[in-house]
Amino acid sequence: MIEILNPDELNRARATGALVGRILQTLKDRVAVGTNLLDIDRWTAALITEAGAESCYVDYAPSFGRGPFGHYICTAVNDAVLHGMPHDYALADGDLLTLDLAVSLDGIAADSAVSFIVGETQRPEDVAMIEATERALRAGIAAARPGARTGDLAHAIGTVLDEAGYPINLEFGGHGIGSTMHQDPHISNDGRPGRGYKLRPGLLLALEPWVMADTDELVTDADGWTLRSATGARTAHSEHTIAITADGAEILTLRAP
Repeated sequence: MIEILNPDELNRARATGALVGRILQTLKDRVAVGTNLLDIDRWTAALITEAGAESCYVDYAPSFGRGPFGHYICTAVNDAVLHGMPHDYALADGDLLTLDLAVSLDGIAADSAVSFIVGETQRPEDVAMIEATERALRAGIAAARPGARTGDLAHAIGTVLDEAGYPINLEFGGHGIGSTMHQDPHISNDGRPGRGYKLRPGLLLALEPWVMADTDELVTDADGWTLRSATGARTAHSEHTIAITADGAEILTLRAP
């Protein structure tokens, strides 16, 4: 299903996106060495409830997971990159943490992810990997405009990741979003320009470049959800929900400091 939002729905999408951005920034500001992943999940649940919103994850049970997910946020640490299930783990100095959050408010969903380093110890290679996914995300957003094709966005993202030297996995990528979290069209993190669905004003897309330092192969944890690099290498993931407008792309999930 591909949804094209009307002006009222787009305004509601802006409100949802702003909420997701605020929650992610609040969580990032709270996280410190010693923070438990289960505490992050509890904080997220409280923030969503206080806003009168709903989690897109608690009851989420797609074919690729062992659902329902049962938590309010994805918390991926170090070699985990996608669908990180919160568990009893206290973050250590130098851990690379990804928070991935999807929320629905007034019937419209928004989805965003941020990777960052916990504490004071920052490995240069971790910083470079996070920055590469952020550059790739900016490139994908810059390519998004009415009349562009999904392949144009995929190519822009993939070019940045490839030039940075990272293998690219095409199993999971960006997606349409609207009244539900995951919709068509799929946006791969690499592709050929001029191919795919033609973008139209009112379309919402969640773009999400992610990489693993030295592999494109994933393995799944025993929890049936958490996806890790097959080599144990560290990972990074950046995501924003955008709206296609007559003027280009509007980022809905900005995180204000």
